Amino acid sequence: MDWIMQPWPWYVSGAAIALVMLLLLLVGRNFGMSSNLRTFCTMCGAGKTSEFFRFDWKEQQWNLIVVVGAIIGGFIAAHYLTADPAVAINPVTVAELNTLGFESAGKAYLPTELFSSGVFSEPATLGLLALGGFLVGFGARYAGGCTSGHAISGLSNLQWPSLLAVIGFFAGGMVMIYFLFPLIF
Repeated sequence: MDWIMQPWPWYVSGAAIALVMLLLLLVGRNFGMSSNLRTFCTMCGAGKTSEFFRFDWKEQQWNLIVVVGAIIGGFIAAHYLTADPAVAINPVTVAELNTLGFESAGKAYLPTELFSSGVFSEPATLGLLALGGFLVGFGARYAGGCTSGHAISGLSNLQWPSLLAVIGFFAGGMVMIYFLFPLIF
Protein backbone atom coordinates (compact mmCIF):
# COMPACT_ATOMS: atom_id res chain seq x y z
CA MET A 1 0.00 0.00 0.00
CA ASP A 2 3.04 2.26 0.38
CA TRP A 3 3.33 2.51 -3.44
CA ILE A 4 0.11 4.56 -3.55
CA MET A 5 1.72 7.34 -1.51
CA GLN A 6 4.57 7.66 -4.04
CA PRO A 7 4.30 9.63 -7.29
CA TRP A 8 3.24 7.32 -10.06
CA PRO A 9 5.57 6.96 -13.05
CA TRP A 10 4.86 9.14 -16.06
CA TYR A 11 4.14 6.13 -18.25
CA VAL A 12 1.20 5.06 -16.05
CA SER A 13 -0.44 8.50 -16.32
CA GLY A 14 0.44 8.72 -20.01
CA ALA A 15 -1.11 5.34 -20.73
CA ALA A 16 -4.26 6.27 -18.79
CA ILE A 17 -4.62 9.54 -20.71
CA ALA A 18 -4.03 7.73 -24.01
CA LEU A 19 -6.70 5.16 -23.13
CA VAL A 20 -9.23 7.86 -22.27
CA MET A 21 -8.43 9.74 -25.49
CA LEU A 22 -8.82 6.55 -27.53
CA LEU A 23 -12.21 5.89 -25.95
CA LEU A 24 -13.30 9.48 -26.63
CA LEU A 25 -12.17 9.22 -30.25
CA LEU A 26 -14.09 5.96 -30.67
CA VAL A 27 -17.32 7.56 -29.43
CA GLY A 28 -16.76 10.81 -31.37
CA ARG A 29 -16.21 13.15 -28.41
CA ASN A 30 -13.63 15.87 -27.72
CA PHE A 31 -12.15 16.67 -24.33
CA GLY A 32 -11.62 20.17 -22.95
CA MET A 33 -12.13 22.04 -19.71
CA SER A 34 -13.02 25.45 -21.18
CA SER A 35 -16.02 23.93 -22.94
CA ASN A 36 -17.33 23.03 -19.49
CA LEU A 37 -17.30 26.70 -18.50
CA ARG A 38 -19.37 27.49 -21.57
CA THR A 39 -21.78 24.70 -20.63
CA PHE A 40 -22.08 25.99 -17.04
CA CYS A 41 -22.77 29.53 -18.26
CA THR A 42 -25.40 28.25 -20.68
CA MET A 43 -27.06 26.21 -17.94
CA CYS A 44 -27.27 29.39 -15.84
CA GLY A 45 -29.01 31.32 -18.62
CA ALA A 46 -26.18 33.17 -20.36
CA GLY A 47 -27.79 32.35 -23.70
CA LYS A 48 -30.34 35.08 -22.99
CA THR A 49 -27.67 37.75 -23.42
CA SER A 50 -25.10 36.24 -25.81
CA GLU A 51 -25.29 34.24 -29.02
CA PHE A 52 -22.15 32.31 -28.05
CA PHE A 53 -24.03 30.63 -25.20
CA ARG A 54 -27.04 29.62 -27.30
CA PHE A 55 -26.61 25.89 -27.84
CA ASP A 56 -28.04 22.65 -26.51
CA TRP A 57 -25.98 22.23 -23.36
CA LYS A 58 -27.48 18.78 -22.74
CA GLU A 59 -25.32 17.44 -25.58
CA GLN A 60 -22.26 18.44 -23.52
CA GLN A 61 -23.62 17.07 -20.25
CA TRP A 62 -21.23 14.10 -20.42
CA ASN A 63 -18.24 16.47 -20.31
CA LEU A 64 -19.34 17.83 -16.92
CA ILE A 65 -18.27 14.49 -15.45
CA VAL A 66 -14.68 15.59 -16.19
CA VAL A 67 -15.09 18.55 -13.83
CA VAL A 68 -16.59 16.41 -11.08
CA GLY A 69 -13.83 13.83 -11.55
CA ALA A 70 -11.11 16.50 -11.41
CA ILE A 71 -12.52 17.91 -8.17
CA ILE A 72 -12.96 14.52 -6.50
CA GLY A 73 -9.62 13.22 -7.80
CA GLY A 74 -7.78 16.33 -6.60
CA PHE A 75 -9.38 16.06 -3.16
CA ILE A 76 -8.50 12.37 -2.81
CA ALA A 77 -4.94 12.92 -4.03
CA ALA A 78 -4.36 15.90 -1.73
CA HIS A 79 -5.93 14.41 1.40
CA TYR A 80 -5.28 10.68 1.12
CA LEU A 81 -2.50 10.01 -1.37
CA THR A 82 0.03 12.71 -0.52
CA ALA A 83 2.66 11.64 2.00
CA ASP A 84 4.53 14.97 1.96
CA PRO A 85 2.88 18.29 1.05
CA ALA A 86 6.25 19.72 0.00
CA VAL A 87 7.21 19.82 -3.66
CA ALA A 88 10.57 18.47 -4.77
CA ILE A 89 11.92 21.54 -6.54
CA ASN A 90 15.48 22.07 -7.69
CA PRO A 91 17.39 23.93 -4.92
CA VAL A 92 18.53 26.56 -7.43
CA THR A 93 14.90 27.28 -8.31
CA VAL A 94 13.98 27.46 -4.61
CA ALA A 95 16.80 29.97 -4.05
CA GLU A 96 15.65 32.10 -6.99
CA LEU A 97 12.04 32.05 -5.77
CA ASN A 98 13.20 32.98 -2.27
CA THR A 99 14.97 36.06 -3.68
CA LEU A 100 11.65 37.04 -5.29
CA GLY A 101 9.91 36.80 -1.91
CA PHE A 102 8.44 33.30 -2.14
CA GLU A 103 9.44 31.84 1.21
CA SER A 104 7.07 28.89 0.76
CA ALA A 105 8.91 27.64 -2.35
CA GLY A 106 9.56 23.93 -2.02
CA LYS A 107 7.41 23.69 1.13
CA ALA A 108 3.93 23.68 -0.40
CA TYR A 109 2.29 22.88 -3.74
CA LEU A 110 0.85 26.37 -4.06
CA PRO A 111 2.89 29.36 -2.90
CA THR A 112 1.06 30.95 0.00
CA GLU A 113 2.32 34.35 -1.17
CA LEU A 114 0.03 34.02 -4.20
CA PHE A 115 -2.76 31.73 -3.01
CA SER A 116 -3.54 32.81 0.54
CA SER A 117 -6.71 34.75 1.29
CA GLY A 118 -4.57 37.82 2.07
CA VAL A 119 -4.03 38.46 -1.64
CA PHE A 120 -7.63 39.64 -1.93
CA SER A 121 -7.00 42.64 0.31
CA GLU A 122 -4.40 44.22 -1.98
CA PRO A 123 -5.76 46.26 -4.92
CA ALA A 124 -2.69 45.58 -7.10
CA THR A 125 -3.08 41.84 -6.63
CA LEU A 126 -6.79 42.01 -7.40
CA GLY A 127 -5.96 43.92 -10.58
CA LEU A 128 -3.42 41.29 -11.62
CA LEU A 129 -5.92 38.51 -10.90
CA ALA A 130 -8.60 40.26 -12.97
CA LEU A 131 -6.18 40.92 -15.83
CA GLY A 132 -4.90 37.34 -15.74
CA GLY A 133 -8.43 35.95 -15.70
CA PHE A 134 -9.40 38.14 -18.65
CA LEU A 135 -6.31 37.09 -20.62
CA VAL A 136 -6.87 33.39 -19.92
CA GLY A 137 -10.54 33.65 -20.90
CA PHE A 138 -9.76 35.67 -24.01
CA GLY A 139 -6.94 33.32 -24.99
CA ALA A 140 -9.05 30.20 -24.54
CA ARG A 141 -11.86 31.71 -26.61
CA TYR A 142 -9.53 33.09 -29.29
CA ALA A 143 -7.63 29.78 -29.56
CA GLY A 144 -10.87 27.80 -29.72
CA GLY A 145 -10.12 25.89 -26.54
CA CYS A 146 -7.95 25.69 -23.46
CA THR A 147 -4.53 24.18 -22.89
CA SER A 148 -5.89 20.79 -21.84
CA GLY A 149 -8.25 20.56 -24.78
CA HIS A 150 -5.63 21.47 -27.38
CA ALA A 151 -2.68 19.66 -25.81
CA ILE A 152 -4.49 16.42 -25.03
CA SER A 153 -7.49 16.15 -27.31
CA GLY A 154 -6.40 18.28 -30.25
CA LEU A 155 -2.93 16.80 -30.54
CA SER A 156 -4.39 13.29 -30.16
CA ASN A 157 -6.58 14.06 -33.18
CA LEU A 158 -3.54 15.42 -35.06
CA GLN A 159 -5.16 18.84 -35.46
CA TRP A 160 -2.83 21.48 -36.91
CA PRO A 161 -4.55 24.39 -35.06
CA SER A 162 -4.01 22.58 -31.76
CA LEU A 163 -0.30 22.23 -32.47
CA LEU A 164 -0.09 25.97 -33.16
CA ALA A 165 -2.10 26.73 -30.01
CA VAL A 166 0.14 24.53 -27.84
CA ILE A 167 3.26 26.20 -29.25
CA GLY A 168 1.66 29.55 -28.44
CA PHE A 169 0.78 28.45 -24.90
CA PHE A 170 4.36 27.38 -24.22
CA ALA A 171 5.83 30.50 -25.80
CA GLY A 172 3.47 32.67 -23.73
CA GLY A 173 4.42 30.79 -20.58
CA MET A 174 8.11 31.27 -21.27
CA VAL A 175 7.63 35.01 -21.87
CA MET A 176 5.65 35.27 -18.64
CA ILE A 177 8.17 33.42 -16.47
CA TYR A 178 11.37 34.87 -17.88
CA PHE A 179 10.33 38.45 -18.68
CA LEU A 180 7.07 39.53 -17.00
CA PHE A 181 7.20 37.57 -13.73
CA PRO A 182 10.47 39.21 -12.57
CA LEU A 183 8.99 42.64 -13.35
CA ILE A 184 5.88 41.91 -11.27
CA PHE A 185 7.77 40.49 -8.31
